[in-house]
Amino acid sequence: MTCPRTYATSDFDFDLPPQLIAQHPAATRSASRLLDGTGAAPADRRFADLPGLLREGDLLVLNDTQVVKARLFGEKPSGGKLELLVERVLADGTVAAHMRASKKPPVGARLRMAGGTEQGGFEAELLGRWPQADGALFHLRFSGDAYALMAAHGHVPLPPYITHADGAEDEARYQTVFAARPGAVAAPTASLHFDEAVLQALAARGVQRAFVTLHVGAGTFQPVKTERLSEHQMHAERYDVPAATQEAIAACRARGGRVVAAGTTSVRSLEAWAATGQARGDTRIFITPGFRFQVADMLLTNFHLPRSTLMMLVSAFAGHAHVMALYRHAIAQRYRFFSYGDAMLLARLA
Repeated sequence: MTCPRTYATSDFDFDLPPQLIAQHPAATRSASRLLDGTGAAPADRRFADLPGLLREGDLLVLNDTQVVKARLFGEKPSGGKLELLVERVLADGTVAAHMRASKKPPVGARLRMAGGTEQGGFEAELLGRWPQADGALFHLRFSGDAYALMAAHGHVPLPPYITHADGAEDEARYQTVFAARPGAVAAPTASLHFDEAVLQALAARGVQRAFVTLHVGAGTFQPVKTERLSEHQMHAERYDVPAATQEAIAACRARGGRVVAAGTTSVRSLEAWAATGQARGDTRIFITPGFRFQVADMLLTNFHLPRSTLMMLVSAFAGHAHVMALYRHAIAQRYRFFSYGDAMLLARLA
């Protein structure tokens, strides 16, 4: 009997030419390329071809989270500059946020955000560290509704590998066309390719549609720093698998259709629900090779960062050797990588 292979973080590394990191989206959403990795050999397609790759009776599961303008700039009482990245708006209206500053202000400090109230901005009171994140996040109270203040004064939280400042293009394109529930600080990038024409073509094909919500956190961009996967601490994200989606999945199974997860965020939501029986809450699910998938049959995904938890997830889904071969093909064929890049379609490893 052959023992299953034990993987290390270095097994998910690869060399990516910097010029393949997409800095801007394609001219139109569905003009992105699509690498069809469902067969033994890769096939180069366009995202607009997706409806022809699915079947009547399949169920497409989309993440309807909405990216908030979570990056905020301000000053400490001393006049020193700081930056906040709001990770989560809490039930009581306070926020948990990352903070960048030369020296962290003391508890109780009132931070002048976007110029402070005298310049049309607002104040943020530092309440301390947020304990649920092991001290990595700060707990603050804004002087108004957090979502409204972010919408008025915030910036699109573009990933660290996108080098330009956010602008009107990013406000429109770093958001899915079906975003409905605010709370994410990163887009569910595989779904950025969908436009109304593709959605209509999928419906005409007989592909059903359902939604989950997973509010993507900034931790999605963090590389795994430990060589042993078992030593990595996964960040927490809020998810919700509504009753209507659970019913749609059961109906899909009954008619012999396939559950097609749009993005790793949809997979994490579905598999967290299947693993725990909890339809909503926080999940730290860490999917690595050897994981037994219970819901998703196909995965639509973008190309991910080396040594990332998302590389591990897609390798668990479609097989490590297969995924690494697809990445080599994508690099050779000059596919565009990461959030504004191209997409790939995968079938679950048998």
